[in-house]
Amino acid sequence: MSNLSTVKFDADAALSLARQVLTIEAEAVLAMRDRLDQQFIAAMSLILDCRGRVVVSGMGKSGHIGGKIAATLASTGTPAFFVHPGEASHGDLGMITQEDVCIALSNSGESAELTAIVPLIKRRGARLIAMTGNPRSTLAREADVHLDASVAQEACPLNLAPTASTTAALALGDALAIALLEARGFGSEDFARTHPGGSLGRRLLVHVRDIMHQGRELPVVPDTALLPAALLEMTSKGLGMTAVVDEAQRVVGIITDGDLRRVLEKSVDVRLASVTDVMTRSPRSISPDQLAVAAVEKMQSHNINGLLVVDDAGKLVGALNMLDLLRAGVV
Repeated sequence: MSNLSTVKFDADAALSLARQVLTIEAEAVLAMRDRLDQQFIAAMSLILDCRGRVVVSGMGKSGHIGGKIAATLASTGTPAFFVHPGEASHGDLGMITQEDVCIALSNSGESAELTAIVPLIKRRGARLIAMTGNPRSTLAREADVHLDASVAQEACPLNLAPTASTTAALALGDALAIALLEARGFGSEDFARTHPGGSLGRRLLVHVRDIMHQGRELPVVPDTALLPAALLEMTSKGLGMTAVVDEAQRVVGIITDGDLRRVLEKSVDVRLASVTDVMTRSPRSISPDQLAVAAVEKMQSHNINGLLVVDDAGKLVGALNMLDLLRAGVV
């Protein structure tokens, strides 16, 4: 089936219009950048001093942007949630306390649903930050802090559909969230804790000890063993390697599938060979307390597929290979 539309249109004109939309929205964001002033700092201060949560609200398209801003704040160290202004008038206002800071979004600054609940928000003792495109609007006047998100024009040819204005509000919300992130000293590990289901969370929260093979699953032979014992151990444990340890369980070597191939190429008598004749001495290892991503980096940098896990005394405590890391979603 053809992917081409049956509707006839001017492709060149469509591309020209699309580029114009992107230009208008980009210029709107850049213009707002140049307007940032002490009101932005005041908004940050209100939120940093907040002992409750940030409550974001907005109607229509502004509401959709508000929901995203609340989500971004919450995931970057500023507890926040979205309240629909229409629902607020029918009971959800009870979610707002005197310890909270509210962020109200409205391009006109005159959204009836928002202006109706502003007196009630202020009566509760909550502080109010308005993000509007009209500094002289009702919402801007009633707010403790006003953030100017005005745009010269919408990207819509009719200058009606919220386009540049919603882009500007979204960008301003991102700027606020990231500035707060930096002020709080919110780091990558903090971010991972709010995103445990994502790839970053797995990379920053999963440790070697969480995925390593240990106990009966751990492939290990004593340094007094012959090669057939190592072969049996490698086959039964299925990691493509086995550790070789001394009487104190300290690692003295490792035997991998690659070591076995090299032995066969040399026509060594497998039945009589000692593990110490075949093993790789001083093998690469890792601590169980290190992040699993460190194991990935070590394997890739040394072009190996497995690692032994040792404690501070050099004693064997575990083993893992690249397949384990893949299963854990770290790679």
